[in-house]
Amino acid sequence: MPVEPHHPKYAEAFARLLGIMNDLREQCPWDKKQTMESLRYLTIEETYELSDAILNNNLEEVKKELGDLLLHIVFYSRIAAEQSAFDIADVIHQVCEKLIRRHPHIYGNVQAADEHEVKRNWEQLKMAEKAAAGEKASVLSGVPQSLPALVKAIRIQEKARAVGFDWDKPADVWAKVEEEMNELKSELQSGTTVNQQEIESEFGDLLFALVNYARFININPETALEKTNLKFTRRFNFLESESRKDGKSLAEMTLAEMDVYWNRAKELGL
Repeated sequence: MPVEPHHPKYAEAFARLLGIMNDLREQCPWDKKQTMESLRYLTIEETYELSDAILNNNLEEVKKELGDLLLHIVFYSRIAAEQSAFDIADVIHQVCEKLIRRHPHIYGNVQAADEHEVKRNWEQLKMAEKAAAGEKASVLSGVPQSLPALVKAIRIQEKARAVGFDWDKPADVWAKVEEEMNELKSELQSGTTVNQQEIESEFGDLLFALVNYARFININPETALEKTNLKFTRRFNFLESESRKDGKSLAEMTLAEMDVYWNRAKELGL
């Protein structure tokens, strides 16, 4: 169901939040002390909490975490307004203008056949805007340096693809995965003194190639890995709790004994 943008409930809800933010900033000792720098790590934490809620398909938690992130956006904007830099209206209008510019297939006369063409147009427009502003135009300049390495690999590859620097077929990408795997094996089995730096380099190349292949089979590798992390955690927690019920200690169990509980967890669909 589409949102009715002019329905008064949206303006009322947003005005209520802005009013509460004003109260907190002016009256609460903790809120009065906050700066953009002090809020930064809290915003990162809230973003990860939203990510957890999405992976758990918990829409009630998604709603809660979205509210927390919205509060942070309003908080940053209030601090900026105190410095006469910008306010929340400037933030909203700026993103609206960017969305209109970056979607000429909606707000202009450009044609876009599919989502890949939309992404390609987006990156080209972004580079043109940077060049017009006198900024150094690079396809990869918009990838934050502080992103986790796996997420950064995804974004680097997406941006390269948007300008046509990409493989043609999944089979070609898989061949690259196998090539990198063989290079890693070769380095590990060289028979000479282990060169840890080279092994690390080859391992990184293999991970990068696997991320590339994931794109071609429509899998987000970060999401896939996190789901595997959660699955491992569920099964390991089962192993701990069930072995404890049987009076056993993990420190004294053999791997074969642990595998009995692990396989039972798998059979239960954990």
